Amino acid sequence: MLQRIQTIFLVIVAIGMGVFLALPLWEKTATDGAQSASLTALRLSHQTNAVQSQEQSVLYLAILAVVIAAVAIFAITRYRNRLLQSALCAANSILMTVLLAGTIYQTYYKGARFFEPESPGDYLPGFYALIVAMLANVLANRFIRRDERMVKESNRMR
Repeated sequence: MLQRIQTIFLVIVAIGMGVFLALPLWEKTATDGAQSASLTALRLSHQTNAVQSQEQSVLYLAILAVVIAAVAIFAITRYRNRLLQSALCAANSILMTVLLAGTIYQTYYKGARFFEPESPGDYLPGFYALIVAMLANVLANRFIRRDERMVKESNRMR
């Protein structure tokens, strides 16, 4: 049934990935304000001054976010097969962990090296949307497993 609580959590996962794609993830500004760096789901950019800037493509973050959202939406449609739905949520957890690791790699190891390595920068709402999506995915998986246990227990009683 589509009105189960795990459906809401899986929709939150898909929305979280949309927010991850739409909003900036991280930014860092030099203390003198001359340089800045920012990370979105598509690019890591470094503004050295008013005229010069460099950009690196991080398209794999956006592709991974789209795959995660697609898996979450597909899991919603598999409400009759709770074992498959649980496996899809487990796979999504792994994909989200890879996405989180890729984002942190871009911020700490590539973005922090541009200038002032002692200053880590600030995470923005797009990054926190990933964290919310991860929590929603864990909760969805928990409720799917709870439903599966209830069905097994009710079958034993018959």
